[in-house]
Amino acid sequence: MEKEDQRNLVILNEVANGTGVTQRSLAQKGGIALGLTNLYLKRLVRKGYIKISTIPSSRIKYLLTPKGIAEKTRLTCEYMNYSLHLYRQARQTIRDEMKAFLFQRANRVALYGTNEATELAFLTLRELGIEASLVIDGKGTQDTFLGIPVRPLSEITGDEFDLLVFSDFSPDSGNIAFLTNQGIPEYKILTLQKPPPGVM
Repeated sequence: MEKEDQRNLVILNEVANGTGVTQRSLAQKGGIALGLTNLYLKRLVRKGYIKISTIPSSRIKYLLTPKGIAEKTRLTCEYMNYSLHLYRQARQTIRDEMKAFLFQRANRVALYGTNEATELAFLTLRELGIEASLVIDGKGTQDTFLGIPVRPLSEITGDEFDLLVFSDFSPDSGNIAFLTNQGIPEYKILTLQKPPPGVM
């Protein structure tokens, strides 16, 4: 699913939810700059998906049009298909890569992140009979995740695990470089988007 469609869906959902919608709240919800939010809103108004009401004149209110409701439904279906594809791809990537590690009896696995993608990685590993021994969190805000101890990245050495699953669905945008800069060997890193360059 295109980034633009994802942002449009966030805006349409927020407008559909109703009260207190401002450009600033839309920008925060969508994780984009205020000026870019304004541009997206103008496009959605121009396409007839959103109507702007100024009653009373001192307050701007955004309303979803029937055409906007149809577009929101279409984008929601597209997003669900996209999410299901990501879910299947991530599970298959983990399964395929873990076969090589299982063959070598290298089964000390760490998970990086404390999010939905981490839960998926955790469940997929369990299906393969592998228990993650460690969760690494760059922020260090949690003590445990799914019953597993969470430690900050600053305390971790590459000797503590055979494989690190970087739990994030977004395409690799420097994730591997970030981890290798922290002293983790590249061959031990598995992202959910693509397999690592080599196995031990």
